Amino acid sequence: MSKLNYSEIEKKWQKYWTDNQTNKTTDDFSNNKKKFYILDMFPYPSGEGLHVGHPKGYIATDVYSRLKKMQGYNVLHPMGWDAFGLPAEQFAIKNKINPNVATVKNVARYKEQIEMLGINYDWDREVNTTDPKFYKWTQWMWKQMYKDGLSYESFEPINWCPSCKTGLSNEDLDGNACERCGTIVEKKPLRQWTIRITDYADRLLTDLDKLNWEPHIKELQRNWIGKNNGVKYKLKIKNSDKFVETYSTHFEAFYADTFAVIAADHKALPDLIKDVVNKEEVLMKAKEIQEIKNKAGFAEIEDHVGFFTGIYLEDPISNRELPLWISSYALSDYGTGIIKCSAHDTRDFAFAKKYNLKLTAVMYPTNSSEEERNRIDNFEYCFNDFDNAVLEEPSVFKGRNPKEAHEDILDYLVKNNFAEKSTQYKLKDWVFARQRYWGEPFPIVFDENRKSYAVADKELPVILPNVENYEPTDNGESPLANIKDWVEVYGFINSEGEFESCEAGDPKGKTFFRETNTMPQWAGSSWYYLRYIDPKNENIFADRELEKSWDPVDFYVGGAEHATRHLIYARFWHKFLFDKGFVSYDEPFNKLQTVGLIMAEDGKKMSKRYGNVVNPDEIVAEFGADAMRAYEMFMGPFEKAIAWNTNSIAGVSRFLERVYNLIEKVELKEEIVDSKEIERVINETVKKVGEDIEEFKFNTAIAQMMICLNSFEEEIKKGNKISRKTFSDFIQILSPFAVHICEEIWQNVLGNSSSVHTSAWPAFDEAKTVKEEIEMSLQISGKFRGTFLVKNNVEDEELKEIVKSLDLYKKYVLNESEIKKIIIVKNRLINIVI
Repeated sequence: MSKLNYSEIEKKWQKYWTDNQTNKTTDDFSNNKKKFYILDMFPYPSGEGLHVGHPKGYIATDVYSRLKKMQGYNVLHPMGWDAFGLPAEQFAIKNKINPNVATVKNVARYKEQIEMLGINYDWDREVNTTDPKFYKWTQWMWKQMYKDGLSYESFEPINWCPSCKTGLSNEDLDGNACERCGTIVEKKPLRQWTIRITDYADRLLTDLDKLNWEPHIKELQRNWIGKNNGVKYKLKIKNSDKFVETYSTHFEAFYADTFAVIAADHKALPDLIKDVVNKEEVLMKAKEIQEIKNKAGFAEIEDHVGFFTGIYLEDPISNRELPLWISSYALSDYGTGIIKCSAHDTRDFAFAKKYNLKLTAVMYPTNSSEEERNRIDNFEYCFNDFDNAVLEEPSVFKGRNPKEAHEDILDYLVKNNFAEKSTQYKLKDWVFARQRYWGEPFPIVFDENRKSYAVADKELPVILPNVENYEPTDNGESPLANIKDWVEVYGFINSEGEFESCEAGDPKGKTFFRETNTMPQWAGSSWYYLRYIDPKNENIFADRELEKSWDPVDFYVGGAEHATRHLIYARFWHKFLFDKGFVSYDEPFNKLQTVGLIMAEDGKKMSKRYGNVVNPDEIVAEFGADAMRAYEMFMGPFEKAIAWNTNSIAGVSRFLERVYNLIEKVELKEEIVDSKEIERVINETVKKVGEDIEEFKFNTAIAQMMICLNSFEEEIKKGNKISRKTFSDFIQILSPFAVHICEEIWQNVLGNSSSVHTSAWPAFDEAKTVKEEIEMSLQISGKFRGTFLVKNNVEDEELKEIVKSLDLYKKYVLNESEIKKIIIVKNRLINIVI
């Protein structure tokens, strides 16, 4: 058996592909080729480089894109770098290296490791979010949101990570902790930029039905967007002409409402209590309660605190006067920030008991005893089991289950003008500012009165300056705030209401001040897939005709962890661009496939901390790039997590060596006729491998090719040879997995003058995929007794006669009169029940 020189073959063919531009994507659609845009979620390049788990998705899209090319599609398969943001900055700080320098170095390392695997990216389309030519368009797009009022400046409590020293969106949290470092977040009032992603909540939800995505990813998005249908009440403030609105999704026990609570940071609070005698004390208490909430962050406060505002709300339903309390469990960003409260909610109940507030019960357990009702009426505990309950009041719903009466209660409230239907979402507006250095600068300046202005298009990109000190500050400001020469800029406001710079001393100019916060890591990744379409265009992010030709992405592959961050952000961003007429479709990614993790051999996640990282450089050096590619696709179902096993890759390597050594046994000079079995197995394999790649069932595709190789070797043992055509077909279907070895065989052995990767995917004859004989099982009364061979698709009556002639049958069926019934599963088994 010949030993392959992996390194020599890999270098040789990688150079050939580069020299011949084999992987280059053309924008010429005049040949009527169908387009196919397949995309990986681009990585942020860390300093450690890739481990063997990282390329799994890249190899998969490479296999798939090669199939589509061979099927005649015009394929776009690009790669780039998500290099702004906290991960890159924290690496730079830890290693005392400027983020600019670290990013260049890390990108080069990642690219070197990807290229050694022979992945067919068109590197002429490479993008990098830290390139000013790229982030010019990130700034331009955000500017359109600003001009439309979709992005606005606000000052309110946000998620603050005291370790990373920056604000975070809800999507950047893991529970109540920073997703990046694990520190418990706080609520901190901070000036920031926010995007009204909530304006798109309903479309983000309903348009999921258009997408060919895995159901669990859609469900994650539905839950994160969190649509709630409820009611909004309008209540008059006693002795005032003011009204407030409250919101409720659990309104079935509405007749039990006896008090109301308002969020401590509610913007309307100062105005609502301006006529209250002790208003200063109330506002002071509100501030104290808010500070308690800020310190707790997202953690639930065990013993909620409150303070009476001094005002009462007139409830037209019960004619009660509801005292309005400030409460630590009311949230200003949920519903209206004001809630009607009752004895049938655990937090309301505990709060009322703590502050001796009036309660009333209107709901009791189904078939409850008088003793049980007395316990509820005496408020010995909170009864809130709406599934196992009956209502006592109001009389119109007496005796009904509140869940079953939900819609009738809703109609009753609306028809009697007690409430109106209202929809709320769990999704919050996107906190878009970061108090860090390493990010896209905002295209915004302020005048001396803090009025903001977008910079004119001619001023883009606003370049991130090089700095010596880029560590975050403790005061909630970006390090950019200390760079006076960059912050202060001289210019004027043009006729479009936008800032333009001019020479210092120009009489039409004055000093303005740049925004010093930067954009989050998610900014560039929200639209990067569009830039691959036209990466060199300096006039627009993508030519409209090219965008229309390539957009949307046909197949997107990446980690499931991005379901409630990147994928929501990108869908929103794309919909905004669509609404503005900048893109042709309202969804960016037609089909989505998630990647199962490759774990370490010890079953843990690969991490430098655990010392269990497997370096792909070492694997490629020992087994070759093709073996690593094929092994990662063979490990198991693509979407499942599975542990790495270096011993197993050796088996895949031997399989490829067996393929290479088969060339000595193949008839290359003259056409021969394959046996019917070989003819069947190659047709079956071509069919199955093509179908399995389309379905991302790479492991079963490789398993089928192993079966096919075994059949070839069995035929050779009989003294026969494999035809050139059959061997060529086999090399073509193996080539998406073993790109270098197959190119070597295709050109140097089979003598083809062009790349195997530009050849046409072989056809198969469906009729020849069927076996002439199949193996069936014989069961007697459900017990397996053995197998036998019969012709494929034999008729049932003929099958019964064949079985009766078998020794197995005669051994267990002594008298045919004992047979109760015969069960046949076509081409699989026959069960004789006696």
